[in-house]
Amino acid sequence: MNFDQWVAPEQYNISSEIERHQSDKIALQLLDDQGHTTRITYKELLKQVNQLAGGLYELGLTKSDRVLVMVPRTIEAYIIYVACLKLGLVIIPSSEMLRAKDLSYRLQHSEARAVIAWAEGAAEVDNITEELPALKYRIDASGRQVDGWVSLQSLMEGQPEERTTEPTSRDDMAILAYTSGTTGNPKGVVHSHGWGYAHLRITSAWLGIQDTDLVWATAAPGWQKWIWTPFLSVLGNGATGFIYNGSFSAERYLELIKENQINVLCCTPTEYRIMAKTDNLARFDLSSIRSAVSAGEPLNQAVIRQFEDTFSLTIRDGYGQTENTLLIGNLKDSPIRIGAMGKSIVPGLVEIIDEEGRPQPMGEVGSIAVHTDMPALFKSYYRDPERKGASIVGSYFITGDRASKDEEGYLWFEGRGDDIIISSGYTIGPFEVEEALLRHPSVKECAAVASPDEIRGHVVKAFIVLKDGVTGSPELIKELQDHVKSVTAPYKYPRKIEFISDLPKTNSGKIRRIELRQREAHMNS
Repeated sequence: MNFDQWVAPEQYNISSEIERHQSDKIALQLLDDQGHTTRITYKELLKQVNQLAGGLYELGLTKSDRVLVMVPRTIEAYIIYVACLKLGLVIIPSSEMLRAKDLSYRLQHSEARAVIAWAEGAAEVDNITEELPALKYRIDASGRQVDGWVSLQSLMEGQPEERTTEPTSRDDMAILAYTSGTTGNPKGVVHSHGWGYAHLRITSAWLGIQDTDLVWATAAPGWQKWIWTPFLSVLGNGATGFIYNGSFSAERYLELIKENQINVLCCTPTEYRIMAKTDNLARFDLSSIRSAVSAGEPLNQAVIRQFEDTFSLTIRDGYGQTENTLLIGNLKDSPIRIGAMGKSIVPGLVEIIDEEGRPQPMGEVGSIAVHTDMPALFKSYYRDPERKGASIVGSYFITGDRASKDEEGYLWFEGRGDDIIISSGYTIGPFEVEEALLRHPSVKECAAVASPDEIRGHVVKAFIVLKDGVTGSPELIKELQDHVKSVTAPYKYPRKIEFISDLPKTNSGKIRRIELRQREAHMNS
């Protein structure tokens, strides 16, 4: 395989992809939850980027310092990310839904020197009781004057409007993204500046973004999908990004597409599923959309057909991971096979292999594997150099998902090869849910698995063995759910709970989640 076209120059910084679009063209168009619209040009955006980079540098942050960023869908999010990258800082994307426990682990594990957060996130950081010896700077981006936190706006005051980019190589770390693990704490996925170069070029044929487009990608900052599309693919292609900082409503989303004449749409499968169930769907006008894509988990065939029948609009699926980029997709202007994941972005990049690394025959289920020479494959797991190697067989990195390939090269998703739960596009490790549940005084043992769900794809279901003398009840279920929400990110809570007397285990005492998972799949088939 030859991936030369995706290899960045030796000296390269991701921010250069955005800085080349110096113009009075609108870069971002924000609609807030009060109905107010704010626009910013590329020229003004980059001016503020330079001012923030100068302020961060004067504060004491220098190349390779890790910075945890936890902000909502705002223009400031883009300014912060570009400024950090330009300065050679390493961004730790973090969801606003993370709680003190989640943040404490990330800050300790990464040895972050700074955190940039909105006021609500600042409160969670301040709730951390563990020592954080590496953390020197706390920066409030919300402008609410949080006690003990430096204001982002004050850092920008008086700073020059122009600034040179810190020299970085394509192999220097740019992003440290944490993703759920099956048996322990989240894994820190290291992406270099060269990853960004490869990502932009790999995804162009899937997203189909043109510089004249208004692009709405609904992912929130703090997730790798936000970096993929709303951030890098929009600004890297010189397009205009539409930002809606309001809660999800199917009707509101469909109205906004018409009102703003959206050209490229990127939603989660859950958002598409709920939109497809809207009463009298045909009353909405989606004729402005030229390209619509979905990623995060497989999108139901019925939903794709609903949009085709109603709007003559084909939603094209794509598949990738935090550890890489788009690997498989239904490319624009290429034949679509409804229900398939699509094809490998280029021949040979993705293969279906068995346990020995041998390609599987057509129609046989195997592991989805990506060629290790692909420039958008992550560098390593942070502070765990052996872990990546454990997932490599021959020349391929094993993704953990399983699929088959038909005679025309289309891949068909078969399910997870491990215990990771994907719900509404969120990746959830069972360990995180189980650890939270075990902190409750009524829980003796538990196991969390994926349970099929019509809207969310899957939801978290917890099988719980209660301590002696404790009786299960609807009230206890609610109490346990609220407990999980209070100690870890709320999206991880178990929407279903079943009390059982014993968990299935191996002879060595390990919980057989696969048995529980298969039982759920059978019960919901």
